[in-house]
Formats: sequence, structure tokens, C-alpha cells
Amino acid sequence: MGKLAYIFPGQGSQHVGMGKDLCDNFPAAKQVFEEANDALGFSLSDLCFSGTEEDLALTANTQPAILTTSVAAFEAMKSEGFPMPSVAAGHSLGEYSALVAAGAISLSDAVKTVRKRGEFMQSAVPVGVGAMAAILALPLETIEIACDEAANGEICSPANINSPSQVVIAGNAGAIDRACEILKTRGAKRAVKLNVSAPFHCDLMLPAQEKLEKVLAAIDFNDLKFPIVENVSAQLNSDGSRVAKALTKQVSSPVRWSDSIVSLVAAEITAFVEVGAGKILCGLVRQINRDAKCFNVENKESLESTLSALNELN
Repeated sequence: MGKLAYIFPGQGSQHVGMGKDLCDNFPAAKQVFEEANDALGFSLSDLCFSGTEEDLALTANTQPAILTTSVAAFEAMKSEGFPMPSVAAGHSLGEYSALVAAGAISLSDAVKTVRKRGEFMQSAVPVGVGAMAAILALPLETIEIACDEAANGEICSPANINSPSQVVIAGNAGAIDRACEILKTRGAKRAVKLNVSAPFHCDLMLPAQEKLEKVLAAIDFNDLKFPIVENVSAQLNSDGSRVAKALTKQVSSPVRWSDSIVSLVAAEITAFVEVGAGKILCGLVRQINRDAKCFNVENKESLESTLSALNELN
């Protein structure tokens, strides 16, 4: 079958109904949602399966919801005979899902931690003060220069380096507006502000980072059953003692997703499986490497088709 990488989505992949089909068809997935409900003290499953888009979009809800859906998909895959991956990676929040899958942290600790992470990130910056924007079809160096020019004493920097043709920037709203105008004049195919609740992965998140550091310090992380690629370094890690520092730094640092996938391709990964809601990461993987094979598992149908495809690769 070759070397497999499992990749776990982050915020933005959520939708009402996610995880329900997995729960209805796989007892292992249902158990994951029940454990998350117990850990949080409310019905996260109801929020995911039949809540409102508005409630699900609240960062403190979105983060545990996406994580739980991803872990439910992973456990369903295990129950159906999927192999363990050679390596895993997660986009921002998805790094926590990868760590649960690798046995570094329990699901209970993870969902409680990411709910606090969402609360800290939401409260770090008053609504309207920060912004994020997607920049398409410009080199990272050009974007970095424009961000420096647009800052004028404010924060403006790359936040998600998603692929060679897609970078998201974050910072103070005025600086992001200025950067978008500069980048349009320098050839950006698009420079569009995103509908997000806070400016993630920039220095405006430092207050949230300081609070999360204390939460993470209280958790004993296990060594990983398989390595994951850290967002902050784009390097492989299997050492549990490194996890808290990487997750802390991740809050205000750019997500180096493009470099992470390049690292995995260099490690001779032959297939990627996106585990959880949506197919956003598969799209990014193909932007980074057109020859990469990428499948997804978010319900019974996609689980069965992906397992069949992987068996054919063997």
C-alpha cells in the first residue's frame, strides 16, 4: 500500500450534520461523540448533527466539534481495518486531532483544551479590530514585503501558508485592508477579506497564547505512536515532551502547511487521507503536488470508497 499520511482539517471545514452518518453507522464513532459530550458537559453531538450554522461557527464550539468529528472518523476507520499511517499532520486546530490519533493526548483532554483555546482566541481581540484575508497567486516573499509596508506600526503578517498559490494574512483590520490594496497592484489574482471571528495565527493572538500555555502545561503528553508534522516547524515529531511548546507557539505563528506537505512528499508518502469534515486539505495537497493521491473520510460512503482505493494501491 505504500506510505500513508493522515491529515486532519481545521477551522472552516465545519458544517451542520457533520459526523452524524459516521455515528449512525459505526459504534466506534458514536463512542467518540459520547465521550466528548461527557467531557464538555453538553451535547456536542446535537450541535454537530442538528445545531445552527451560527452556533457551530462560534470558535469555542467549532474547535471541539471539528476535532471530535475527525477523531470519530479516525476511530471508524480503525474499526474497519484501515492501516495506521506512517505519519500525520493537522492544519492548525487539526494538529490536536492528529495528536489524539497518535495517542499523545486523550480525547477528553483534547476537547476541553480546544474549547478553551477557542474561547481564548475569540476574546484576545475585540470584534472588528482584527481581520484576515486570502491572497491568491503571489509568491510568499512578495506577500511578506507588502505586509511589512502595510503594517504602519500595526500587525500584518502571513498566517496560513497553505500552498504556493494561497496564503492567508492576518492582523489589524486597517493594516489588512492596506495590504490587500498593495497586493492587488502587485498582481494578486485575488486579495479578499475572510469572514472570520478573529485574526488567528498572528501576534494579536499573544494574549490567547499566554493563557493556553498554562492549560497545556498541566497536561502530560505521551510519546506519539507515529510522528506528526508540527505546524510551527514543518518538521516531524514523535516526542511527547515537545508537544506543549509546539502547540503554544502555534497560536501566534503561521501555519506552515505548504512546507509540511512538501516534507511529507519528500518522506515518500504515496497517499494522503483527509480525516474528518470536508475536502479542503485534499484541495491544498493537490495545489502543492499535482501528482499526490488524496482521499477523504467523512461518512460511510467516503470511508468505504477510500478503503477500496487504498487496497487497489497495494
